Order: sequence, then structure tokens, then C-alpha cells
Amino acid sequence: MASYNISNVESNIDASGDSSRKKRRKIGGGVGGDEIPSSSSSLTQTTTHDREKSSMIRWKSDSEQQIYSTKLVEALCKTKRSSSSSSSSPGKVRKVRETADRVLAVAAKGTTRWSRAILASRHMLMTNRKHRKVKVTGKSRLQKPPPIRTKTTRLPPIQKKVQTLSRLVPGCRKLPFPNLLEETTDYIAALEMQVRAMTALAELLTGSPVNNRSGSTINASS
Repeated sequence: MASYNISNVESNIDASGDSSRKKRRKIGGGVGGDEIPSSSSSLTQTTTHDREKSSMIRWKSDSEQQIYSTKLVEALCKTKRSSSSSSSSPGKVRKVRETADRVLAVAAKGTTRWSRAILASRHMLMTNRKHRKVKVTGKSRLQKPPPIRTKTTRLPPIQKKVQTLSRLVPGCRKLPFPNLLEETTDYIAALEMQVRAMTALAELLTGSPVNNRSGSTINASS
């Protein structure tokens, strides 16, 4: 009778051990297997999708163009009041271009590398103007060291084009190629909005359609 009870206890222990192992396998398969999707991967896919969607919509809306046009007019009025009337025509054109680019960088809200580079270059220019060095004359003038000639290596055609593109987009000379493409796409869309806004302002001031350098008419509403 005692041996019968001991055998029953041993069989119950074995059965409970098998069931617990099965539960562990089931739980492990559910967590590490393919049945339950990972929350981190789904979150990454959602973030990437939202980022691509926002990049497609950005700089295309009429409200963004209207806000940029208003800020641009205000900045141009301040530039006109601060500049002297005796400045040359190329200097005025350069100031208008710098103002338009600065307002465009502010409209980007520092979310892109090219916008931060434009704002940083503007800050450095203003700092250099405030801390101009005194002109040095006579023997105390420092002579510039002679330029060091280095051997130039020829780059492959594709790499050369990528290097040229990185120089065209502000602040993107040392970016990897995928990031360079993202910055270039956003920068081109921003420049297109800038052209539309400035064309609309020019038509509003002159009362006639604006022609580009090739002679064709630019439609600001397109």
C-alpha cells in the first residue's frame, strides 16, 4: 500500500514537470517566435512612415508659402531700413538673397542640417563684423605661408558627382550618401517654395508676370 502511494506521488510530480515545461516552451515561443510581433519594430516602421509622409507634404502647402512670404517681406523691410542708400546694386542683390535664405532657414525650424548651416554662417558673419581686427602695417604685418602643393587623386565619376552635390547643399559636405539625399530633397523643395513666393511678390509689386532668364513666363500659382 505504501509503495502504491509513493508511485502515485512520483507520477504526479512527473506530470506536473512535463506540463510546466510545455508552458515554458509555449511562452518562449510566443515571445521569441514569429507569432507575436515586436513592439519596437512596429514603432520603427510607424516612425519611418510618418517621416516619409511629412517630407512629402512639407514645403508644398499654401499656408507655408504664405507664412514665408510674410516673414520675407518683414525681413526685407528691416534690411532696407538698415542698409545705406549709396550701396551698389550687386550689394543690394546679395543682401536680398541672404535675407531670403535666412528666412527660409528659420522656416525650417532647425530640423535640417542645411538650415542650421545657413543660420550658423549668418551668426559667424555678424560676429566677425563686431570683432574686426585692427589693420597691421609695416614690419609687424604677418606674411602668409606659401601654399602647400598636394597630389590630387582622381575620383570615380559617381563619387565626383556626389562630392559636387554635397558642396551645393549647405552644411552637407561630410554626410553619408543616404543622408545627403534626404537633405538635398528637402533643400530642393524649400528652394522651389522660395521661388514661388518671391515670384508672387514680384508680380504683386510690378503688376505683370515675371520672366525667368530663359525668357519663359513663371506662373506663381503652379
